[in-house]
Amino acid sequence: MEEIRNYTMNFGPQHPAAHGVLRLVLEMDGETIVRADPHIGLLHRGTEKLAESKPFNQSIGYMDRLDYVSMMCNEHAYVAAIENLLGIQAPVRAQYIRTMFDEITRILNHLMWVGSNALDLGAMAVFLYAFREREELMDVYEAVSGARMHATYYRPGGVYRDLPEQMSKYRESPWHKGADLKRRNSWREGSMLDYLTEFTNDFPHRVDEYESLLTNNRIWKQRTVGIGVIPPEKAQAWGMTGAMLRGSGIAWDLRKKQPYAAYANMDFDIPVGVNGDCYDRYLVRVEEMRQSNSIIRQCVEWLKANPGPVMVQNYKVAPPSRVEMKEDMEALIHHFKLFTEGYGVPAGETYAAVEAPKGEFGCYLVSDGANKPFRVHLRAPGFAHLSSMDAIVRGHMLADVVAMIGTYDLVFGEVDR
Repeated sequence: MEEIRNYTMNFGPQHPAAHGVLRLVLEMDGETIVRADPHIGLLHRGTEKLAESKPFNQSIGYMDRLDYVSMMCNEHAYVAAIENLLGIQAPVRAQYIRTMFDEITRILNHLMWVGSNALDLGAMAVFLYAFREREELMDVYEAVSGARMHATYYRPGGVYRDLPEQMSKYRESPWHKGADLKRRNSWREGSMLDYLTEFTNDFPHRVDEYESLLTNNRIWKQRTVGIGVIPPEKAQAWGMTGAMLRGSGIAWDLRKKQPYAAYANMDFDIPVGVNGDCYDRYLVRVEEMRQSNSIIRQCVEWLKANPGPVMVQNYKVAPPSRVEMKEDMEALIHHFKLFTEGYGVPAGETYAAVEAPKGEFGCYLVSDGANKPFRVHLRAPGFAHLSSMDAIVRGHMLADVVAMIGTYDLVFGEVDR
């Protein structure tokens, strides 16, 4: 008598739809999933331990490299935790700048998500469209920090520097000249805030384009409607946050429930789903892009009308200006001590969380009074989401696992840290 057995299959870690170094061990009965075992631990960079070996102000760059699609949101949680322990608050203008860049980061993240998720499920064009807008926002990252991705722009006490008065322009080349060059530079004639005004006017039409490609697309709906349904009580039990929780109909958003930075002054809505499936989570993220666009526009208007400092005037925490540093001995000493030894943070513990694009990103920080953290622990939303993989994909087909990994919006830099 012939024995029929399930077989085990490795999905990843080098699978193009595995979003980083995820290794899924799938036990399968034909093409149906019987059990899914997610293996993490293939990208372990020891971020938390590295942060415990350096002065507080030297680990901000590590945060960019966790969820490397939501760079400044990660910085925000870490910097906010340090500010809690120091008992300082960033100036109001810096709070608005942070709010604006958190939302720019949210759009960057969701553009990458909608492009890559569509690509996973067989729709190629959206990926190319989404990267067009990502480039425009990457230029804004570069304008304020000098880096396209790993910005290290937020600092305890504010932000690195004020917004530039001039956006960089495209130069003439064999490919772009004359009328074409003028068109490409048309948004860049004024300040960065003028550039963002043009972007926010244009972006809703771009989102319409993504929606015309996907929202009522028959194949897209067949691949996502009714797939990976997460009931609201299960979503809460697994500790889900962000679009994963809101897609199941729970309107939980830290920007509304525990406002930070300038969110209390912003007018925006929290999109929620109904069915808790992959399609609802797609709709939630698309609407979040529209809401983020609105928040950026509100921040731009406020920042244009309200100049002011973007860093606390406290030389124990923030460096003096280059001019002062070169003319005043005291300022030179402050500068030297700040960039070599850092600063002692009062003993205590704190938890600071932000509504990152993927969910609640938190930083638990313990200080023993030294110039480096005693303990850093980061709460990554993707880690909590991935734990539900087995329960959700059981009974689904192999192709639905791809849709599920896509809807989690996983980035392994933060999951494995």
